[in-house]
Amino acid sequence: MRIETTRFGPIEINADRVITFADGLLGFPGRRRFALIETTNDAVFFWLQSVDDPGLAFVVCDPQAFVPDYRAQVRADDLRLLEMRDLADCQVFVIVNKVDTWLTANLLGPLVIGAGSRLGRQLVLSDRRYTVQHRLRDVRGASAAAKTA
Repeated sequence: MRIETTRFGPIEINADRVITFADGLLGFPGRRRFALIETTNDAVFFWLQSVDDPGLAFVVCDPQAFVPDYRAQVRADDLRLLEMRDLADCQVFVIVNKVDTWLTANLLGPLVIGAGSRLGRQLVLSDRRYTVQHRLRDVRGASAAAKTA
């Protein structure tokens, strides 16, 4: 399946890799089909690219790469909608943004994807340990360091 993207140009993905968010994502209820794009083999960050909107893509990551004790509380109803029995059968990602000089993650709005079903849901957590702008990494000077490496 060929999809158009503004970041990578046209790319080919297997149709069975499309993730369907029946309710869309917060702020984007009409965008339901996405593909997870890995830009390198050892990527920490991925692109969640809309299949239907070339300009809509989010940087995402596994939150445990930065917050090892992170746990998304997934209700039984959510698992049922994902056609999964257990959170262990799911992948959890969070959306990453750049705020000033920091990469931040929305730990209160994780994306949970059923590994077998390819169905996804964005949850809204009420866990006070987490924020919508959890600092992951200071990127100040990262461009200069990359150029000298």
